[in-house]
Amino acid sequence: MSAIRHNEGRLAVGVDLGGTQIRVLALVNGRPWGRHEGPTTDENDLGNLLRKLWKRQQWSGRTVAALVVAAKGIWTERERQALAQRLGGLASRVLVVPDAQAALLGALDGEAGVLILAGTGSIAVGRDGRGRWTRAGGLGPLLGDEGSGFWLGREWLRATSRGDDILPALALLRARNPVGRIAALAPGVIRRARRGNREAKRIVSSGQAHLAAHILDISRRLRLSSPVLVSWAGSVLGDDWYRAGVGRALARAGLRARWVAPARPPVAAAARLAERLAGKNSPRTRKNSR
Repeated sequence: MSAIRHNEGRLAVGVDLGGTQIRVLALVNGRPWGRHEGPTTDENDLGNLLRKLWKRQQWSGRTVAALVVAAKGIWTERERQALAQRLGGLASRVLVVPDAQAALLGALDGEAGVLILAGTGSIAVGRDGRGRWTRAGGLGPLLGDEGSGFWLGREWLRATSRGDDILPALALLRARNPVGRIAALAPGVIRRARRGNREAKRIVSSGQAHLAAHILDISRRLRLSSPVLVSWAGSVLGDDWYRAGVGRALARAGLRARWVAPARPPVAAAARLAERLAGKNSPRTRKNSR
């Protein structure tokens, strides 16, 4: 990244705070100015992490016109405002949005449809032509996250941990970040399923059916026109074979879908939202609104 000097208020910053990675994209006049990527942090520590980054880049609340954070697991207005307040001073304007919504806006470039996200966790979000939003899943590792990396890893451990073989599973539970460690087992489960392992195939097929059910649920609630536009996000759905299985499960459920590759990543959508937020507060915008 580069420092901004003598151009106060021109910088728009988007942050994608995911389950395992944090990504930052800075734009100046619509052009990428810099990027940062690293291990994720808890939202309570996000302010400290960003303040260190701001200091390194010689940014301030005056040089950053707008900051938009797409955060995992934050949905209510109260939660979003609380995090935005903790980030006060980093930008002239701060907005917090759910990460899945940013992912949908980026993937479908603002069009109506459904985004299915499966990484460490899982969730589906949808948006209709009138701008109405809804979601399915996203209840976290204790109550949901079906078809996600954590869910696949957990189901594999449950199916294979017997007798003395239970010790590796217990070690994972006691490890630091057990959810992430268990989610890291997912690629191996998918590989075993592709090679014909019966237990892995059962687990993977069930996970794919769960994700398809989320897409179907949203499509019906929003009454989206057929074929429904569907895109994806997350490391698990980045596997072509696994994603194709979700498509087949969706077809068996009777929903016609048009799958499209994500137009842009969530961090880019967050940065574009930051540009719009900055524009609302720019001298030109205020002058034209009089």
